[in-house]
Amino acid sequence: MPQRRVVTGRSQEPRRRFAEELRTLRTGSGTSLRQLGERLGWDWSLFGKMEKGETLGSPEVVQALDQHYGTPGLLLALWELAAGDHTQFRERYRRYMALEAEAVSLWHFAVSVLPGLLQTPGYAREVLAAGGLRGRELDQQVEARMGRRELLEGEDAPPFRTILSEAVLRTPLRNVGEWRGQLSHLAEVAERSSVTMQVLPLAAGMHGLDSTAVMFLRLPGGLTVAYTENAHRGELVEEDGPVERLQRAYDAMRDLAMSPAESRTFVLATLEEAPCEAST
Repeated sequence: MPQRRVVTGRSQEPRRRFAEELRTLRTGSGTSLRQLGERLGWDWSLFGKMEKGETLGSPEVVQALDQHYGTPGLLLALWELAAGDHTQFRERYRRYMALEAEAVSLWHFAVSVLPGLLQTPGYAREVLAAGGLRGRELDQQVEARMGRRELLEGEDAPPFRTILSEAVLRTPLRNVGEWRGQLSHLAEVAERSSVTMQVLPLAAGMHGLDSTAVMFLRLPGGLTVAYTENAHRGELVEEDGPVERLQRAYDAMRDLAMSPAESRTFVLATLEEAPCEAST
């Protein structure tokens, strides 16, 4: 089959194309990000993140941009394509990503690394690079991971509980500034009404998930599936028996964790202890 001819030279990836169109429209109008924020009534940094591909923004923001640029429906259509695009993820994760997007509630345990839903761009980049990603693929996967965070944003965000092993918070990034930013983000997210964050202290000892990171998804209709993961592979678990066993292990482990209030205090204390960037 002959290769499709590229006419515009712009990205064929939905998320990247959406970001490119936003940037092209703004720069073409001679408007700065700050001016755009002032005119539309949103924090200008939001538009900067959208143009970098770090977030898609809400439909309301995109509709306002369509009206501002005189492109009725165009940006919203690109936004819908980007939001529904699971090809940005590696093949083995795509089914899980589709289920995650449908979930009515989620609960998670992090054994060594923060869940993607809570990662900042700097944290995601260092973790993915440690796993061997480089260049364009690394950029693409960071963008994709940042897009997942939108699941927890907005008034209709599904309930999300995360239990973080203390080891997660004792393993800093090499970049001190990025690590402090990640801890600040955690403390901020923990204040959202839809998010419950707990810390499992190392002193809690051994438990049934001490070597397994797991995410549970409750889907429309009441079905629950689980996704287990280690540094080398992940597995979607859909059979009732194995899911039930994982759920029991999770419940027993949760009883050992700090309360949400204690956990947020722990995160803030970790932030205070983190070294500041050396002045130059």
